[in-house]
Amino acid sequence: MKNNNNNTKLILLHPSLHKQTLTPTTAAAASTLFSSHRNLWLFFFFLLFSTLLFTWTIISTTISSATSTTSSTVTSPLSPSVTKALLHYAAAANSSAKPMSPAEISAVSSTLLRLPPRPNLLILGLTHESLLWAALNHRGGRTVFLDENEYAISKFESSNPGVEAYDIQFTTKVSEYPKLLSQAQSQAHGECRPVQNLLFSECKLAINDLPNHIYTVAWDVILVDGPKGYFQAAPGRMAPIFTAAVLARSKKFGQTHVFVHDYGREVERVFSEEFLCKENLVELVDSLGHFVVKSEAHDGESAVFCKNLSALRSSKVVGDEEE
Repeated sequence: MKNNNNNTKLILLHPSLHKQTLTPTTAAAASTLFSSHRNLWLFFFFLLFSTLLFTWTIISTTISSATSTTSSTVTSPLSPSVTKALLHYAAAANSSAKPMSPAEISAVSSTLLRLPPRPNLLILGLTHESLLWAALNHRGGRTVFLDENEYAISKFESSNPGVEAYDIQFTTKVSEYPKLLSQAQSQAHGECRPVQNLLFSECKLAINDLPNHIYTVAWDVILVDGPKGYFQAAPGRMAPIFTAAVLARSKKFGQTHVFVHDYGREVERVFSEEFLCKENLVELVDSLGHFVVKSEAHDGESAVFCKNLSALRSSKVVGDEEE
């Protein structure tokens, strides 16, 4: 009899070690860990964002400040007249025109800048320095240019808006200066007197065809640097010197600084000594004579050009009569 032994096999199913069931405690720990990681990432993200924002703010502020500084530097430092003058002299550095010497320019500019605000400046003659004078007199005073060249005056005005300039028609010649001087001396108490309104003067040395307001301005500085006077047919500076002397003495009060350029030439020296007077010569810088002429409006018809010269001539006349 065959013994059939059936071996019974028992299969036990155990949970996998890799698939353990989470207990409430384990789940809570896992949740806490995940939350902690999420908060850490949020912190790092916030820190990165804040750093970027701060950096961008600094860069923007720096650029804005630099732009503002550049803008203010470009738009405001120099007045238009000064800028124009600087560009003019930079472009004319190699010009063949004969300019004033540095010492002469310094004499005029230092006098002008020492005056109280709003000085009035009259310049006879358009020269290499014209834009400089316009730029220096920037404190509200009046600056007027006079010249015999109508085209030059027109071009100067069109190139420099706001500049006041007028052309003059001279009838004098350098070759006639002895005759003109003699006539003026003989009419010193008449048409060529030192105190008068030149607008109505018949003296041959008087410039009387300017706009009316020119004769009513109290000029603080008058510069005679024109017209041409280096050849016999040139207009010469006889009339400008005489006119400057009358304008200075006819102002209501105060004094006037009168500068005569090329003072070393005969005509300029002779007429300056006759009408501006040696006793009023305060300095001679290279070829520039500087006179300070006081008002004599209160003296009226008794005013004379040069007291010392008049006294000398009177004594000479007395001596001649005694002989």
